[in-house]
Amino acid sequence: MDFKAALDKINTEIAALPLNGNPKELYEPISYFLGIGGKRMRPVLTLLGCYLFDQNIDKAVKPAIAIELFHNFSLIHDDIMDNAPLRRCMQTVHEKWNRNVAILAGDITLIQAYEMLTYVDEGIRAEIYAMFNRTAREVCEGQQFDMNFETQPEVSIDDYIAMISLKTAVLLGFSMYLGARIGGADTTEAQKIYDAALNMGISFQIKDDLLDVFGDATKVGKRVAGDIVANKKTYLLLQALEKADEVDKARLQQLMTDNCISEIDKVGAVMDMYNKLNIKQIAQSAIESYFTKALQSLESIAADEYRKLFLKNYFTELLHRES
Repeated sequence: MDFKAALDKINTEIAALPLNGNPKELYEPISYFLGIGGKRMRPVLTLLGCYLFDQNIDKAVKPAIAIELFHNFSLIHDDIMDNAPLRRCMQTVHEKWNRNVAILAGDITLIQAYEMLTYVDEGIRAEIYAMFNRTAREVCEGQQFDMNFETQPEVSIDDYIAMISLKTAVLLGFSMYLGARIGGADTTEAQKIYDAALNMGISFQIKDDLLDVFGDATKVGKRVAGDIVANKKTYLLLQALEKADEVDKARLQQLMTDNCISEIDKVGAVMDMYNKLNIKQIAQSAIESYFTKALQSLESIAADEYRKLFLKNYFTELLHRES
């Protein structure tokens, strides 16, 4: 069961979702947003987590879709909060329709996620619902911390890692925990796979920060250097502020606050500073460090080595992605 086979199962199930309801203004945006694709990383991890312990992954498909629906709910609402024009190279829902439609479409997507979780076996359903609710709350907490950072004068790198752990990594951890428990793993082994995905999630988000600045716009699927323009306190910016001397730090802070500087000049100046301080290399080192921790947790799991290989390959694919 490689990740491509898992992805095919997920895409087939998503295509079969009943999204033709009325009013059409409510369901068409959901169909549109799901239809523009994405990596489907979270549901794929659920299926691969299940496969570690049981070859029959069909029982994990609908619960895996619950994770993808929740993720898409969060993206629709995040795009509204960020006023983002593009997602995956396509118009965001609030841009194509309007903010109110996008809010309701996100709400329905969340409800559908809960509906899909009812397919979890009754023996672990209460545990899974409790953990899903905790994870959902943590994702919201992470988003609020991220928004707080926009106006918070000082943000440490530890603060940032804690934020992305909540906003991004915990959902990846839950995805794999869910799959493992559906596959018959006990809570001890499921926690190990949760830890592996958590570290992979941190690595993934730092890679996202890196691609935002140094990625190819045609592959990344969103505006390159958008984080610089928006003054987002990313891993790259926080490392630059920490590594810079007083003169360079003052210049960075000026670039973040001076509204008279054009976007082109701002992006160019910040990228010059990143290059001067070797920030790309520092970020790449952190990405590889968290990736190594993920592999170490994966190695400790009592599961078939051949099946682990599929997860290792998928983790490696995520590490080396260009979008």
